[in-house]
Amino acid sequence: MNEIDPAHRFSPEAVRKFDGSTDGDAPGGMNDVARQVASQYRRDTMSPIMVSGVLRMVEFGVLFLSGLCVYFYFVGFFNYLAWQYPVTIAAASFLAVVLLDVTDCYQVVSLMRPIANFGRILLVWAGAFALMALTAFVMKMSEDYSRLLFGTWFVVGFVLLFGLRLVMSRLIRRWARDGRMERRAVIVGGGKAAEILIRSVEKQPYNDIRICGIFDDRSDKRSPPIVAGYPKLGTISELIEFARIARIDMLIVSLPLTAETRVLQLLKKLWVLPVDIRLSAHSNALQFRPRAYSFIGSVPMLDIFDKPINDWDSVAKRTFDIVFSLIGIIVFSPVMLATAIAIKLDSKGPVLFKQKRHGFNNEIIEVYKFRSMYTDRSDPTAKQTVTKNDPRVTRVGRFIRKTSIDELPQFVNSLLGSLSLIGPRPHAIAAQSHNLLYNEVVDGYFARHKVKPGVTGWAQINGWRGEMDTNEKIRMRTEYDLYYIENWSLLFDLRILFLTPIRLLNTENAY
Repeated sequence: MNEIDPAHRFSPEAVRKFDGSTDGDAPGGMNDVARQVASQYRRDTMSPIMVSGVLRMVEFGVLFLSGLCVYFYFVGFFNYLAWQYPVTIAAASFLAVVLLDVTDCYQVVSLMRPIANFGRILLVWAGAFALMALTAFVMKMSEDYSRLLFGTWFVVGFVLLFGLRLVMSRLIRRWARDGRMERRAVIVGGGKAAEILIRSVEKQPYNDIRICGIFDDRSDKRSPPIVAGYPKLGTISELIEFARIARIDMLIVSLPLTAETRVLQLLKKLWVLPVDIRLSAHSNALQFRPRAYSFIGSVPMLDIFDKPINDWDSVAKRTFDIVFSLIGIIVFSPVMLATAIAIKLDSKGPVLFKQKRHGFNNEIIEVYKFRSMYTDRSDPTAKQTVTKNDPRVTRVGRFIRKTSIDELPQFVNSLLGSLSLIGPRPHAIAAQSHNLLYNEVVDGYFARHKVKPGVTGWAQINGWRGEMDTNEKIRMRTEYDLYYIENWSLLFDLRILFLTPIRLLNTENAY
């Protein structure tokens, strides 16, 4: 990623079309230009952190396998020091990757400039061999190993390592050019401060930031409709909708710390989004220690919110979902088969019931359940909450709802990826309490959707399951869901998973 390509900005024609008016607004309040821009960024991108992480594993594998091949060539197939050589080769390969990491050789800048980092890579590889030789000397084992073997591996390993980096450099440049590997950012706040920020970011060589536009509540007199070549796409409220459509990674608030009230007002609106939120500190007079900042190139940022369950955490959680969903489907398949037969015998209609609910980032998903109501009385919108002794519920339905057997098909949702196994329970899109939508009852309700919803969750095992017939129940469920999001870990997921069957024995609120 060289300096931000001018093509990343909008064409003069597109800018001229945008005059700040709302006459041509599309349904939903967002103007046509903003909606068009958002549609360009629907596709997910590759995270630089994930790319460098995968490269670490690939380089370890390349070094280790090349070392084994050299060992087999010189010594034979495990003919001498059958476990010592492989362990030593693995240790040296791992040490090389660690040293490359410590010396910032996995930063995007370094990956894009392998020739400029030739000396550093060679020094790291030589350092790994020097430490390996020193360890063998101290342990009085150096005479047992072949110097020719390790000398050959040193040359072969470095050629492969540097060759791989040349290939990665070309790939990363292509991905950056195609928009497949970038961090998409929106500037919040316009005017001179936003212009200075954009110019500062643009000056950073090899950064991976693509600015997608500017949003500001202020009028055009105080916040011009075009700043540094980027149009003001709308207000902060419209930004919420924009970020729901576009795959935005970061919001950069370009306001001084002295505007404390306005900053807090903005953050109160924006924190519900599953994005990193940064406060630009490049023009603030108040200076903190360097460790207090994160940086885009050399532009300092104060970290306000981080996207939850991101990068490698998301990989770990997805793996968790796949493994335990498969186990759940296998273990409960007899129960699900018996339930399907009972539903068919009890009442007419399909076995499964599909309901549209809010998923990650407010996306609409279809959730599977065993049908528990009479077909002609079912309520896909869940506008009318199921109550105790509800006449719409079948005889089999009462039992499977009380025991939560009706939720078992959601293992399939989790396996396919629309749900997670553990997370905030998804609510139907029209679910109401006293004629108010849940988001109208609880301020910040949509922050529950910063992660994928789950088959079970922290709120459910703490007793907040079943009918949401009071505003207090909705608030408490939301409070527990937000606690889960802020404190997520795999151990936390395991705890919830193993407590769920125990807590389901309490069926007081389930009907």
